[in-house]
Amino acid sequence: MTSIPAYPTPLGLLKGKTVVVTAAAGTGIGFATAKRAAEEGATVLISDFHERRLNEAADRIAAEVGTRPFTRICDVTNEEQVQALRDAAVAELGHVDVLINNAGLGGEVDVVDMTDDQWNRVLDVTLTSVFRMSRAFLPHMYERRTGAVVNNASVLGWRAQKGQAHYAAAKAGVMAFTRCSAVEAAEHGVRINAVSPSIAMHAFLAKVTTDELLAKLTEREAFGRAAEVWEISNVMLFLASDLASYMTGEVVSVSSQRA
Repeated sequence: MTSIPAYPTPLGLLKGKTVVVTAAAGTGIGFATAKRAAEEGATVLISDFHERRLNEAADRIAAEVGTRPFTRICDVTNEEQVQALRDAAVAELGHVDVLINNAGLGGEVDVVDMTDDQWNRVLDVTLTSVFRMSRAFLPHMYERRTGAVVNNASVLGWRAQKGQAHYAAAKAGVMAFTRCSAVEAAEHGVRINAVSPSIAMHAFLAKVTTDELLAKLTEREAFGRAAEVWEISNVMLFLASDLASYMTGEVVSVSSQRA
């Protein structure tokens, strides 16, 4: 197993930019991305459906970075709340340069045992939320003829895994949605890309996944370890930055393999 690299030194990658991150409470990729965006000079608004955890996340970023992000409660499966999040972001930030669609919901269940509710819930949170958020924010970006959207997909959009049919279908949908919406958005000067992580370790994943499965997934990685959440965030922020100005409709695998 290779050692974990040093935490990155900020380079001002998003200096002067405004960034909205969904599902940013807790310890996962969303929180890491919000924190890294703030470190890279962005003014950040974070959202989540869990008010206490959202405020705790904002307090942590304030303590560690020195600036507290704006916050907004939002259930990404609720159209009214998504519209309210968009309005709040424009009001608080003045405009939105970057939208990070991070919300997702997993679970493990075989197809023959899966209920309609289980299927629909995972698709709604993981795929349809990306559509809702994009539909809400893109007109604002189109009007300004600038902006970037980064979606969080998964290698399961490419790779088969037992018990993951609903989640894999949703993430494959995120990839397809990214490509199609990017072609439309390019006409308006807006870029849309996605990242496809394999496994990124954080407290919630460890809580809901068996040690046996985590070990099995880690064995597939060339580095012999799971990614740190901020290693996924680094690529998301690259795609959000001006350094990726000629990239759109791409799904970047943040991994040693994709299938």
